[in-house]
Amino acid sequence: MPAVCEMHWHNSAEWAYVLSGHCQVTVVDPEGETEVANYAPGDLWYFPKGHAHAIQTLGSEPCHAILAFDDGLYGEHGTFGLSDWMSRLDPGMLTQALGLPKDAAAKIPAAEVYIRQGDVIGRDSAEARAVNVLDTTRTHRFSLLAQKPRVSSAGGTIHVASAKEYPISTTITGVVTRLQAGAMHAPHWHPNANEWHYVARGRTRVTLFASDKRMSVAELSPGDCAYIPRGCGHSVQSIGADECEIVGVLDASMYSESSLSDWIAKAPRHVLANNLGVPAESFAAVTNRSVIVAAI
Repeated sequence: MPAVCEMHWHNSAEWAYVLSGHCQVTVVDPEGETEVANYAPGDLWYFPKGHAHAIQTLGSEPCHAILAFDDGLYGEHGTFGLSDWMSRLDPGMLTQALGLPKDAAAKIPAAEVYIRQGDVIGRDSAEARAVNVLDTTRTHRFSLLAQKPRVSSAGGTIHVASAKEYPISTTITGVVTRLQAGAMHAPHWHPNANEWHYVARGRTRVTLFASDKRMSVAELSPGDCAYIPRGCGHSVQSIGADECEIVGVLDASMYSESSLSDWIAKAPRHVLANNLGVPAESFAAVTNRSVIVAAI
């Protein structure tokens, strides 16, 4: 049965990518501005710290989303819920502060509810149509997959939502990478951000060149996560028979990526020859290839 996650807020910013299903999100910011928006697969939300929000499933199907926070030590100690707070207040205080009738104040749940099962809210119902979406500079919603990919090649796509595209997302950049079978997000690094990613579909092989000079290789399946520290060289290969989808976040407002192929293609040939001990003419055919390389 559809459920609602009650109004709550956090001491850190919350980011999410909707994998499946539909939901309606209500946000009230510290200035009292309210947004009510409906979300579908491929959409993002971002709530700055302290922005109160509630999430209601729309339709009869479950809604699944991947969440990330801009605090690596995030925990429930940094979450404040409506019912948890109100259950601890004297009913007389609630009557005085909110104008609630005394009998209604006395019926406030005695403990935290957080998520409660409720009636189905149809996707075409009056409730679902009662939205108030803010303009692009202020909205908490961003339809990531409806945008043009930052990278597109025969091997796959990369969609990016930084503060440039999604102004409210000032501490997190969202990235959704789709790789065809056998394709690779070629060796690269992010100079200004740590990366966390989640494999939503398919199977991948992540190869990491770490700051301690060690190499690490891990194979991931749906539900697995990878963490890439800032500046560490890495590549991601699709090793399954089907397309893979990787949902990731970087802890920076802007997206920056340096690639091995860019360096090899643009550096003077004599520098490469001296550096690697390979004849300069060997690099003549090297070009600045797409960061998403199709299977050979």
